[in-house]
This record gives sequence, structure tokens and C-alpha cells, in this order.
Amino acid sequence: MPNLTRRQAIRATGAASLGLVLPGCDGQPDRPGRAPNTGDDTGRAGARSAAEPAAKTGITQSVARWCYADIPLPSFCASVADIGLTAMDLLAVDEWAVAHDHGLVVSCGDVGAGTIEDGLNEPRNHPTIIGAFEEHIPRAAREDVPNVICFFGNRRGMDDVPAIDNSIRCLRECAPIAEAEGVTILVEVLNSKPGGHVDYIGDHMSYALEIVRAVESPRVRILYDVFHMQIMEGDIISTLTDAAEWIGHYHTGGVPGRAEIDDTQELYYPAIVRAIGDTGFSGFMAHEFIPRSGDPLGSLAQAVELCANP
Repeated sequence: MPNLTRRQAIRATGAASLGLVLPGCDGQPDRPGRAPNTGDDTGRAGARSAAEPAAKTGITQSVARWCYADIPLPSFCASVADIGLTAMDLLAVDEWAVAHDHGLVVSCGDVGAGTIEDGLNEPRNHPTIIGAFEEHIPRAAREDVPNVICFFGNRRGMDDVPAIDNSIRCLRECAPIAEAEGVTILVEVLNSKPGGHVDYIGDHMSYALEIVRAVESPRVRILYDVFHMQIMEGDIISTLTDAAEWIGHYHTGGVPGRAEIDDTQELYYPAIVRAIGDTGFSGFMAHEFIPRSGDPLGSLAQAVELCANP
């Protein structure tokens, strides 16, 4: 199958929303809340109880659209709702209505606030990032999209100190926009190793935490990607427990290979989900693994059940 980055897949799903079948995703992760959602929007039509906030955890499950880019968006939305999920992640602005038509919350919207490569660390990207948030965060608030995403950017030889300072300055300008509308800006941590997002500067939680703590806004939080952080630094449960106050969203994925979150990988998601629940987190955890089983929707249903009953 042709290689698709996450960013390409997100853009390509605009065509899928018109019913066009698109190429599938490959295994490479070189792709691409309001405060953490309380689950109040999970009772939309067409959703079953399996993926509603579990009594044990309070977490609402979601799924990243880009991993299923070969399924037209309307069909995928219908299948996701039938599985019992109530939310979908990483939809572009012009796709939000399709998800809503199927009773799904857009748990994290992509509003074009920079890219993985061109992010917060570089001042020349700031007008694009701020402009995208100024334009689309009010719409996100109107359409009950609780979170929007941005990125730290590629290093390109930049030292941490100026990169951190630049990121803080940009997010301090963005934070009032988010605060006024009750929408949360999420900044994602990603792995920078070969096969991942080589040269990405926000590849450790210590880097992300220094920035988000300095911004000091309840509407700026970290998107903690379990797959990426297992590759970079491990110690998942201790890290997410210690950083719980600053985490607004989670992504899943099996290690190695971003495959299913089952017993073929080194992570044990029932324990991870319980640990997230123990922190009091009540937002979204989006599945962002690439199905390998030959039954993509079956793999998704199994992951939902695993995390609903950890």
C-alpha cells in the first residue's frame, strides 16, 4: 500500500467524506480539550454504552480517523457509532459536520495550526498558528469540539532554550483565545527516532511540561501519546501519574509497530487505562493504532472492549 503520513491522511479524508475510497495507512508513525472533557457529550444518538465513560475510569474512548483512511468517512462514522464509540479524533474542520451527523463528538479537531514539522518553536510559524486558532476556536466552541491540536515543531538545529521560550510566547498569545471560548489547545509529544518523527523537538515529557507549566492556562494541555512516549522514554504509568495535572488527552498504539493494543505488544493497556482513571482524568483517550489483523473494525471493537473493562 502507498505510504501515508498522518498529516496526509487527515487531509485526504476530505475526499473520503465525499465517499471516495482512499489508500490505506502504512505502519510508519510519520504523520501528523475546553479543559478535559467530562463526558457530558457522550449521549448522542447512535452511540451505545460500551464506550461511554467507564464507571471504573471516567475515560471516554475515541478513534483517530487517519488510521482508517481507506474507509469513506460517512461509512466509518456509522461503523464507529455501531461499535459503541461516541467520538472521533483528528478531523479537519470541514469534516466535523459528518461526524456530528452520525452522533459523534469530534474529540480533537485539526484546525491547521501549524504542522508537526513547522510548529511552536519557530517564530515565523506563530502568525499561522495564532491565526488558525483565532479563526477556528470560536467555531469549535459552537460545534462542541472540546480540543484542538498543535505541535512543537522540528528542531532544525535549534537549542532547547530558545525553542522553549518561543513556544511559551506563542501559547501565551493563543491561550486567551481558548480560554474565552472554553476550548483546550493540545500540544502533542511524539517520538523522534528513525521510523517516527525524526528531528521533532517535543520528544520528551520534560520538554512539554516546562512549556505548558510556564503558560499557566487551564486551556493549554499536553496530548500524551502512549505509543510515542513508550518509544522515547518508557515509564508510562509513573510519567502520566506525575504529569496528570497537565495532560488533557491521550492516544493509544501498540509497541512495536503501532499495531493493535493486544497481547502481541510490550504495553499492557488494561493497567495503563486503570492508571489514567486513578488520576481522575475524565477526558478522551483516542485509539491511534494501525490495524494489522485484516479486520480493521474488529480490531477497533476489541480495543474498545479492552479499555472499557480494564
